[in-house]
Amino acid sequence: MQTHDLNENSRRQFLGSLATGTAALTMAGLFAPLQKTTAGETILSEHAMDAEQWFKKVKGKHRIVFDITRPHEILPFAWPRVFLLTNEATGTPSSDCGVVMVLRHDAIPYAMKDELWTKYKFGEVFKADDPKTKAPSTRNPFASPAKGDFVVPGFGEVAIGLNQLQESGVMVCVCGAAMSVYSNALAAGMNMKAEDIRKEWVAGLLPGVQEVPSGVWAVGRAQEHGCAYCFAG
Repeated sequence: MQTHDLNENSRRQFLGSLATGTAALTMAGLFAPLQKTTAGETILSEHAMDAEQWFKKVKGKHRIVFDITRPHEILPFAWPRVFLLTNEATGTPSSDCGVVMVLRHDAIPYAMKDELWTKYKFGEVFKADDPKTKAPSTRNPFASPAKGDFVVPGFGEVAIGLNQLQESGVMVCVCGAAMSVYSNALAAGMNMKAEDIRKEWVAGLLPGVQEVPSGVWAVGRAQEHGCAYCFAG
């Protein structure tokens, strides 16, 4: 994999270029990465095109979709676990719960592996702090947390890693539209091709995470499959 490590000076230049590029995204610029090609196909990976079938896997009597739009401490990952724990406490096992998490807008890096957080400075770009250091994170703190990483008053240690939530049947998806927009915004700051960045992000999705055409598309599909809506950050 080609590396584009950033020293302090180039890091500042990169973040400045990103801010300029993001601010310059007019409505036309915003939708340009999503427009149809001359062949009539949207610029989405094949992975995203499987999303309709993926949503047919939602099961259980009690269904809910958590709409996650930005980093918000541990809350976007705690709420799905609280939903499962309180259902169990009231007699409903997790096997009878259908839970979908939609990572969209500024929350998309949580769908990706640690090495992408390091390379693309996701902690700084998306203002996502590490719960341990309280500084911009250089890793995905919710990808596969260690024992004792997350303790919530009244609940004790909680299993809110994405891998742990998935083990409990939680389905996780990420916004393909946001990946297109942000890969274009970062491309200029890193002197890279936007399509190369996007392909790397798709290849670096965590196991079991489904790319969807857009986060709002996914929120709508989840509700069509019987999920109640919950805004989670």
